[in-house]
Amino acid sequence: MDLIRCLQYVLHRGRETEGRKIRETSSRSPELQLLTQPGTTRVSPAGLVSFRPTPLHWFPFDSNSTPLPRRTSLFPLLQRSLTLTMAAPNGLARIETHGKKKHENGVCHDDSAAPVRAQTIDELHSLQRKRSAPTTPIKDGAASPFAAALSEEERHRQQLQSISASLASLTRETGPKVVKGDPARKGEAAAKGAPPTPQKHHQHHHPAAPTIAVSDSSLKFTHVLYNLSPGELYEQAIKYEKGSFITSNGALATLSGAKTGRSPRDKRVVKDEAAAQDLWWGKGSPNIEMDEHTFLTNRERAVDYLNSLDKVFVNDQFLNWDPENRIKVRIISARAYHSLFMHNMCIRPTDEELESFGTPDFTIYNAGQFPCNRYTHYMTSSTSVDINLARREMVILGTQYAGEMKKGLFGVMHYLMPKRGILSLHSGCNMGKDGDVALFFGLSGTGKTTLSTDHNRLLIGDDEHCWSDNGVSNIEGGCYAKCIDLSQEKEPDIWNAIKFGTVLENVVFDEHTREVDYTDKSVTENTRAAYPIEYIPNAKIPCVGPHPKNVILLACDAFGVLPPVSKLNLAQTMYHFISGYTALVAGTVDGIKEPQATFSACFGAAFIMLHPTKYAAMLAEKMQKYGATGWLVNTGWSGGRYGVGKRIRLPYTRKIVDAIHSGELLTANYKKTEVFGLEIPTEIDGVPSEILDPINTWTDKAAYKETLLRLAGLFKNNFEVFASYKIGDDSSLTDEILAAGPNF
Repeated sequence: MDLIRCLQYVLHRGRETEGRKIRETSSRSPELQLLTQPGTTRVSPAGLVSFRPTPLHWFPFDSNSTPLPRRTSLFPLLQRSLTLTMAAPNGLARIETHGKKKHENGVCHDDSAAPVRAQTIDELHSLQRKRSAPTTPIKDGAASPFAAALSEEERHRQQLQSISASLASLTRETGPKVVKGDPARKGEAAAKGAPPTPQKHHQHHHPAAPTIAVSDSSLKFTHVLYNLSPGELYEQAIKYEKGSFITSNGALATLSGAKTGRSPRDKRVVKDEAAAQDLWWGKGSPNIEMDEHTFLTNRERAVDYLNSLDKVFVNDQFLNWDPENRIKVRIISARAYHSLFMHNMCIRPTDEELESFGTPDFTIYNAGQFPCNRYTHYMTSSTSVDINLARREMVILGTQYAGEMKKGLFGVMHYLMPKRGILSLHSGCNMGKDGDVALFFGLSGTGKTTLSTDHNRLLIGDDEHCWSDNGVSNIEGGCYAKCIDLSQEKEPDIWNAIKFGTVLENVVFDEHTREVDYTDKSVTENTRAAYPIEYIPNAKIPCVGPHPKNVILLACDAFGVLPPVSKLNLAQTMYHFISGYTALVAGTVDGIKEPQATFSACFGAAFIMLHPTKYAAMLAEKMQKYGATGWLVNTGWSGGRYGVGKRIRLPYTRKIVDAIHSGELLTANYKKTEVFGLEIPTEIDGVPSEILDPINTWTDKAAYKETLLRLAGLFKNNFEVFASYKIGDDSSLTDEILAAGPNF
């Protein structure tokens, strides 16, 4: 009879053996438990162990004499602490069972391990998830000011109070009962017979609100999923949001619904007394007015929708890496997709910063799954994106496209930052090893992302920046990159950044392998990837830098008449910054058969709040103060217009940009072009000299001059809307800036 059968026999018979007393602690469990005190141990000449226990109750100990907290199986305990020797009747070598035995080469050949300290599968699952520390550890023994003043319970109460206040109804002047946690997990616990956990909640009441009014929404809890991690948001999206999948590279693929891009015609800004004075209104402006009453109607609709849900996602985060000028933002949404998107795009607070977050400076109510009332005043469809600068709030109805939140906040920064004397910019930004910073302005297709992402330079940001007296800073905490036709060879940094934690928006993938097909436009051509900036290997963290040395304006000129590079004086920089020129070609927009000039003021007219000349004046002031040089770089065509000439090779453009960074072009020889009056270098190392002056690349010189005059006329016509606008005390743009445009 082997060892196990012997022990089972003794257990069931209740008999004592020489050496050990074993008793069964549960008739329903086959496990054995040792309930003895250490006694006297002897080893006979034959090798048998004799153990006489002291008859006292005791709890099991491990091999280090540490009490084990739960009932312990006898067999692993025996393997770890005893050497049992049995004399085999057949004369075979005795079997030894003891602690881990290592081979001569140091490899362990024993599979024994400590038992799992759980009695049920549910208990085992609970051990899998370790609870986060309730507070941030205090470093060096120094108590933080908020930690000393507030207890954990009080801090938790104030946090819920703030969220309830954000969700407060304006008509009932009360907020919902909010409680943290996923309602589904509470339901699972109840189904398993767990006792209900008392819920600590808070409900915001306005001091003047009547207390007798009762509604269904006031009787229910709204569960708040607060600043969830990417892993938690993955679980929520996959479980509850149709169209959410994990791709082969680990990213979360999602769908934005019927809207796969921004809806600029449905964007509204409340035109109150202050906004009427400060903002840019009228022809060319992206700001479409609405009144306060209509905004509050839409806000109430969004808040009521969010309060009707069992759970909402709340993100408390920051904008602007400059700690002196950052903005606290709160995003309340109904989808895990939106929460993960903003987790990536905004700056993620530390635990300590989150504990002292307090009241947000700006709040987004994303009720995009619910439409607006299209018959409400100022509404033109079931979609409405509304900004109220006085209330510091933004409401989204009728669109689930996540980019509305990103660009909505960018517009808010375009209003708030200039009031502090800080210039907000739609640009890329990188920094060299010597600390030289360059800004890259450009519309879609000009190469802004490609040229600002340089392995020899640190990336500060790819899209939104501020320029203050402290230097430059990234507004965001992530990147929102286009994915259409993405390849590892052309854009390795973006390719490698698409991994766990990244949101892939509206992409198409294989249903079995989950491999993404970046060339597939079945859903939309505007496929996107949103990922934290830390996913870029050469990102500079924190995303701040000194004052820029170079301001590079990028244009994709499909007419083929602008030089590959030209040096700009201050007035020319302002002129071309206000113009924001590029050209659309066939393939970028449906229906285009020939090049079409497009102008976007400040290279981002859709997002600016103030008149373009105000941003231009601030840019010129900072460039003059800190000694930055302006450049116009054409990444478009040479030797003829689109369809005739060829696009300027990317290696040549990179050589040009490298020459700007190194300072080579500051000492180059220049000559002036006709009509636009641009200063162009006569030679650049690594770039064919004949392409530097565009007229040299055209075989038909008459066609060149005709095309040049045509483009110059388009510039003049576009600039007429700005010519009579007032800058400061001046009645119009200065003659110097007007003269910086084409002259013919």
